Amino acid sequence: MAQPRILILGAPGAGKGTQSQKITEEFGVDHVTTGDALRANKDMDISDMDTEYDTPREYMDQGELVPDAVVNAIVDEALSQADGFVLDGYPRNLEQAEELDDMTDLDVVLYLDVSEEELVHRLTGRRMDPETGDIYHVEYNPPEDPEVEARLEQRDDDTEETVKERLRVYRENTEPVIEHYEEQGDLERVDGEQAPDEVWEDVKATIEDAA
Repeated sequence: MAQPRILILGAPGAGKGTQSQKITEEFGVDHVTTGDALRANKDMDISDMDTEYDTPREYMDQGELVPDAVVNAIVDEALSQADGFVLDGYPRNLEQAEELDDMTDLDVVLYLDVSEEELVHRLTGRRMDPETGDIYHVEYNPPEDPEVEARLEQRDDDTEETVKERLRVYRENTEPVIEHYEEQGDLERVDGEQAPDEVWEDVKATIEDAA
């Protein structure tokens, strides 16, 4: 079987990172994320792209968003170097989805389907240990050490108000992407509210059926 080319979609908190890691281990493919691809190619020469800066690094150093055209070029580069991949965090909008259609032929598009209520519950329950940076969850993954539990903090971006705004922005940008793949007949919905092991069984079976 050729190495599969997989796109994984899902809202913040849907479990994309967990499932992507399992896909990487099981199928021997690269986990390509926009952040990693940017970091790996931050000194790429983009002087021919009529952009404000000549490398992605300069945007990142200024704390500015890297333009879509540059992100597209970097993702294209990362995918061309990969022998099979699971792409996570891209495309974030319909224009990027159309760019991706030109870059590669996907074997399967997975969508981890989780209700907003469950996503809010998962994200607002996250806590960080300020001393180690480790992430816990008050319900699903509490620390065993009471001392650690006592010093846990909720990060600003995990408050209910912030979480709901992040989900609103995600929906606004990404719903057209989901519709795009649904209309193409490529979208495979997976119930992301199951236990992680059950989600994985469905993900694995879906990839094996498609590849």
